Amino acid sequence: MRYIRNVALATAGIMLLTAVATIASAPPNGSDGSLEWRTLSSMELPATALHFKRSLDGKYLFVLTEDQRVLVYDQQGNLQGSIPVDPGVTNLDIAPQGQLLYLIDTEKQVTTTMAIDFIVDIDITNSAFKGEIDAPVTIVVFSDFQ
Repeated sequence: MRYIRNVALATAGIMLLTAVATIASAPPNGSDGSLEWRTLSSMELPATALHFKRSLDGKYLFVLTEDQRVLVYDQQGNLQGSIPVDPGVTNLDIAPQGQLLYLIDTEKQVTTTMAIDFIVDIDITNSAFKGEIDAPVTIVVFSDFQ
């Protein structure tokens, strides 16, 4: 019976991880007799959150705010970027790895699909090169291999 209880606690911990942004005012640890919980982390947001989604791989958190932005955070809570959206956007969803963002605009009755790409600086100081030193470089990652 102890094993089943630990499995339930682990599952509840996973659910709490995805709901961290909504339990900031909840007690950090507690029990009601049939459920135990503990806060794993919390973070302050620069605006009121309307909706949020975490990527399936857990790498990114997408937060729709009342000031018409989608804030994208990494696992450590660092802001990775901000995407402006129309005032009628009231809900969002994401593809499993966070590569697509789906927006629902209830005022215009429109859904929008956006491709998400993260820009990463790579230090190539003192690396060998061919061609112009300031030529742009694009690295493509194929993540849907078979």
